Amino acid sequence: MSEVPTVGLADIQAAREVLRGVAIETPMEESRWLSALAGGPVSLKCENLQRTGSFKARGAYLRISRLSPEERAHGVVAASAGNHAQGVALAAQMLGIRATIFMPEGAPIPKEKATRGYGADVSFHGRYLEDALAEATAFAERTGAVLIHPFDHADIVAGQGTCGLEILEQAPDVKTVLVSLGGGGLLGGVAIAVKALRPDVRVIGVQAAQAAAYPASLAAGQPVKLESMSTMADGIAVGLPGQITFAAVRDHVDEIVTVSEESLSRAVLAVLERAKMVVEPAGAAAVAALLDHPDAFETPAVAVLSGGNIDPLLLGKVIRHGMSAAGRYLNLRVCIPDLPGGLAELLGDISAVGANVLEVVHERISPSLHLHEVEVHLQLETRGEPHTEQLLYRLRERGYRVYD
Repeated sequence: MSEVPTVGLADIQAAREVLRGVAIETPMEESRWLSALAGGPVSLKCENLQRTGSFKARGAYLRISRLSPEERAHGVVAASAGNHAQGVALAAQMLGIRATIFMPEGAPIPKEKATRGYGADVSFHGRYLEDALAEATAFAERTGAVLIHPFDHADIVAGQGTCGLEILEQAPDVKTVLVSLGGGGLLGGVAIAVKALRPDVRVIGVQAAQAAAYPASLAAGQPVKLESMSTMADGIAVGLPGQITFAAVRDHVDEIVTVSEESLSRAVLAVLERAKMVVEPAGAAAVAALLDHPDAFETPAVAVLSGGNIDPLLLGKVIRHGMSAAGRYLNLRVCIPDLPGGLAELLGDISAVGANVLEVVHERISPSLHLHEVEVHLQLETRGEPHTEQLLYRLRERGYRVYD
C-alpha cells in the first residue's frame, strides 16, 4: 500500500499565501444566545459567508492553482452535492480552465444553478456522492481531465485548514472548536492547524447520525463504507472517509459526536432566528451539537457555520421540521360532541391558552368514535414545550379526549 500523504502546519501556512485575495477571511460573530445556553462565550465562524457560500472555495482554488500547464489544458472534473462543485467551478473560471461536475441525483437546485453560473458543465449520476465520484473518476480516465477530489487530497486539506488559522487569530482564547464532518477535509485541516499552534484546544467533529461514517471507521482503524445514508444534511452525506482525511481526523481530532435530523433542523431554525443568518443543515451541525449538549464543551467555544447554500423549498421544510422538533408545532386529535357550538367551544379553550390554530379537519367516521362525537384534527402553533404542556393540561382538564 502506498504511503498516505500528510499535511502539516507549513502546508496550511503556504496555502494561506496562495489564497490571499481569493478566499475571504470570514467574520467571527459572538453568539449571546449560545453563550447563555453554554454558560460561557460561544462564537460563530461564518464560513457560510465565504465565496460560493461555503469553505469549499479554499481547498478547490489551492488544488487547481497548482496544476501544471499540461494538466490545465485537459480541464478538471469533480463530484459534489453542490458546495465543492461551486468551489471548483469558481476556481476553474478564475484560472481559465474548463470544468465538468458530476452531482448525485436530487442535488439542491440552487447549487446546480450556481455551479452552471460559474461556467461549469453539470451532469447527474447516482444517488450518493460516492456514485457521482465513481463517474467523475471514469470521466477523468476517459478524457485526461484532472479529478479534483472533494476532500481526499493534501491540497484540499491544506486549503480548508486556513480556516483554522483564522479561528485562532480571531478567537485567541478559544478552548473548543466544533466543526461539521462529512469527508473530513475541513475538520482535518482545521484540526491540523489548531493542534499545531494550540494543542490544548479540543477539536470536535460533528456528523449527522444518519450519515456517520467516522465512528465505525475510527473503531475499525480504517475507512469503512456505510451501507446507506438518509439525511437532510447533503453537504456532509459522505459514506466513506478518504485515506488522507481519515488519518488527519484520527491523529488530530479529540472527539466525534453525532446529531439527529431533529437537532439539525432546530439548529438551522435557531441560527436563522437568533443569528439572522441562513445556513444549510450541514452548515448548522456544530450548532446542533451545542444545542444538544450545551454543558459538554468547554468555553470559550467556536462553532463553524460551514455552509449556507440551501434550497428555499428545503429551507421552508426544515423550518417547519425545526419548529416541530422544538415543540412549537403541535398536531392533535380531539374528540368533541357533534353538536352546534362544539367546535367553537374547543377553539375558545385553545385561544384561552394562547395557542394559534393553523389547520382544522373534521373526521366523522372512525371505530373509536361514539355515536354523537366527531374527531377534530388540529395543527397548532405554540411557544414551545412548556406552552404545549399547558395547552394539553387545559384540554384534558376541560374533559376532552386528546391524542397527540
